[in-house]
Amino acid sequence: MHCRHSRTVSLLVAVVATIGALLTAPAHAASASGDGARLAAAPNFRAPFPCGQKWTYSHHSAEVRRALDFVRADGGSTAGTPVLASASGTATRMSQPSGAGNYIVIDHGGGWKTYYFHLASFSVPSGAAVSQGQQIGVTGSTGHSSGAHIHYEQLLNGVGQNIVIGGAGLPYPSQYHQSYLTSDNGCGGGGGDFRTWGSDIRVRADAYLDSPVVGVLPGPTNVTVVCQKQGSTVTAEGYTNNWWSKLRDQGGFISNIYVDHPAAQLPGVPIC
Repeated sequence: MHCRHSRTVSLLVAVVATIGALLTAPAHAASASGDGARLAAAPNFRAPFPCGQKWTYSHHSAEVRRALDFVRADGGSTAGTPVLASASGTATRMSQPSGAGNYIVIDHGGGWKTYYFHLASFSVPSGAAVSQGQQIGVTGSTGHSSGAHIHYEQLLNGVGQNIVIGGAGLPYPSQYHQSYLTSDNGCGGGGGDFRTWGSDIRVRADAYLDSPVVGVLPGPTNVTVVCQKQGSTVTAEGYTNNWWSKLRDQGGFISNIYVDHPAAQLPGVPIC
């Protein structure tokens, strides 16, 4: 009798343990699956400023959500620098004069959005499909701002997330010049073949009218543009443009005003 009772108790314990495992395992598995799906949906975000530029950033306790504020730390001017889409998506223009100023929201799908505050101007229309590395605005200080900077946020389902760039989480320093980020947004690939117009077009070492001349295009020429950036403003034939193209084979820059294309900023060409 004693042995039979012990076996019965053991069997009951085993049954209870099995039932408990069956009840808890699916919930745990669903939770893990949900976390995995959420992580898999996150875009591979890049810095919201052009390739090769070095910026410093900080976080203030009064900031909404989990924002970081970026300013240049490489000697360049923060004001007037292009603001780039950190991932592809659909851009929407917004304005809040007493707060965020001119800003853009990009919907990346899967519940993910990024915010770019205090823009001096917009570079894309509301509702535009934008690609990673495409210019969406110009850095400024509109709205409630004490100086030019990029206020940047990443949100999932409306909730601010700790910012991740290139798969690595950024720290949240309370002051500038404690942490830095060098952009690789828009660095690789892209470019395209174009044809120039006009004659005796000077190719310069950089995107400025006072940069040394490194070559001359005697007439319309087929060129390969590897990237483009903003520089000196050029006026010709009634047009004005401050975008310049870096030419692969000529080893320098020409004003986009001499590229036979209607857009001031060439489509499909990354930012230098």
